[in-house]
Amino acid sequence: MRNSLLAAGLAALLAGCSVGPDYLRPDIDMPQQWGGTVVVASQVDPYWWRSYGDQALSDLVEEALAANSDIALAAARVAEARALAGFARANRLPTLSAEAGAQRERSSDDFTTAATPNPVNSLRVAGVLSYELDLWGRLARADEAARADLLASQAAQDTVRLAVAADVASGYFNLRALDHQVEIAERTLQARQDSYELQKAQYDNGVVTELALRQAESELAATRAQLPALRQQMGLQRNALSVLLGRTPRALMRDPIARGQSVEILPVPPVVPDFMPSSILDRRPDIQQAEQQLVAANAQIGVAKAAFYPNIALTGTLGQQSRELGDLFTSGNGIWGLASSLTSPIFDFGRNQANLDASEARSQQALVSYGQTVRGAFREVLDAFEKQQGSTERLTAIDGQVEALRRTVELARDRYDGGYTSYIEVLDAQRTLFQAELDQSEALRDRLQASVELYKALGGGWSANAAATQ
Repeated sequence: MRNSLLAAGLAALLAGCSVGPDYLRPDIDMPQQWGGTVVVASQVDPYWWRSYGDQALSDLVEEALAANSDIALAAARVAEARALAGFARANRLPTLSAEAGAQRERSSDDFTTAATPNPVNSLRVAGVLSYELDLWGRLARADEAARADLLASQAAQDTVRLAVAADVASGYFNLRALDHQVEIAERTLQARQDSYELQKAQYDNGVVTELALRQAESELAATRAQLPALRQQMGLQRNALSVLLGRTPRALMRDPIARGQSVEILPVPPVVPDFMPSSILDRRPDIQQAEQQLVAANAQIGVAKAAFYPNIALTGTLGQQSRELGDLFTSGNGIWGLASSLTSPIFDFGRNQANLDASEARSQQALVSYGQTVRGAFREVLDAFEKQQGSTERLTAIDGQVEALRRTVELARDRYDGGYTSYIEVLDAQRTLFQAELDQSEALRDRLQASVELYKALGGGWSANAAATQ
C-alpha cells in the first residue's frame, strides 16, 4: 500500500506536464496608424446606436437584440459550449460513485464443506472513488480546448448581435430615406397637378399651345408613376425590418415600424477612431472568435499527442459486505481496496498518428482562417473609411446642386411669368430639381449607413473621453 501511495504521489507531481505546443498569438504585420493621428485605444461602447439620438431607432435595435432568432440561436450555442466546457473541467476531477449488489450462488460440493453454507448469499454496499492521473496533460488540454470553444461561441454571439444591430440601423435609415422621398414625390406631384390644371385652363382659353399642355401632362404622369415604386420599396424595407426584429407572422402584418427623426436632421456621429490599428484585434468579436478557434485547435494537438503515452487510473473502494442483510453494517464486515491500472498503446495500426495528423491539419486551417479574418476586418475598416468620406463629399456637392436648382426654378418661373420663355423651361428646371432632391435624400441615407458600417467594422462604438492622443 505504501508503494502504491508513493507511485500515486509521483504521478500526481508529473501530472502538470502537458504535451503539445503552448499557444502563441500569430505575429501579424500591423500598420502604425490609420493614415492620421495615432491615439490610444478606448473601451468598446456596445450601445453605439444611441449616438444618433433617435429614440425610435434605439427601441428598434433593442427589440431586435431581445427577439431576433439568429441571436437566440447563437445564445443556444453558447449554452451548449458552456455545458461542454463544464464536462471537460469535471473530467479532471475524481469520480465518486456508490454501488450495491446482492448475489446468491451455489457452488459444487467439491468446493464446499459441511461448515460452509451452500448456496451462499453475498450482500455488498460500497463507495468507489476513481481518478485518472493526467500524467501527460490530456485532460488539461481538453479542458483548455473546451474553454476556448466557449469563448469562441460567446464571440460568435457578439458578432451576430453586432451584425443584427447594424442591419437594423441601416434598414431604419433606408426606411426614413424612403419616407423622405415619398414626401418629395407627393409634394412634387401636387405641384405638377397644379401646373397641369393651370396649363389646361390656359390651353382652353387659347393662351398656350397643346405642346405645353402635353408636356405638363407628361411630367405629371412621370411623377405619379414614381410613387408606387417608392411605396413598394417602403413596404419591402418594413417587412425586412420586422423580420430582423423577430416579430411573429401576425405582428409582421399588424404592427408598424416606429419612426423617429427625419433623415434630414438625423445627426452623423463623429467617426474618427480613437484607437491604434492593432486594437482592432481586441475589439472585433469575429477576430476574437477566430483566435479562440485557433487556441482550441492548438490544444487538441496536445490531446492527440497524449494518446501516445500510458494512461494511469486509480480506484479506491470502501464499504460493507456480509451474507445476511441484518449483519451488513455490523462491526468487522467492512471492506476496502486500492487498485491502479496502466494502459499503454503498443500497436494501433496508425490510429493515433492519423488523429495527430488531423489535429495538426485543423490547427493549420484555424491559423489560415485567423489570418483571413484579420485581413477581411482591415479591409472592411478601410472600405468604411472610403464610404464615409465619399458619401460626405457627395452630399456636400448635391446640397449645392439642390440649392442652385431651387433658384433656377424661381428664375425660370419669373421668366415665364414675364413672357420671356415657354413653360417647357420651367418644367425642365422642376424635373431636374425633383431628381436632385431624390438624390439628396439617398446621399443623406448613404452617409448615415456609411457611419453604421464603420461602427460595425470597428467592432462597436468608442468613448472619446477614454482616448489620449499620442
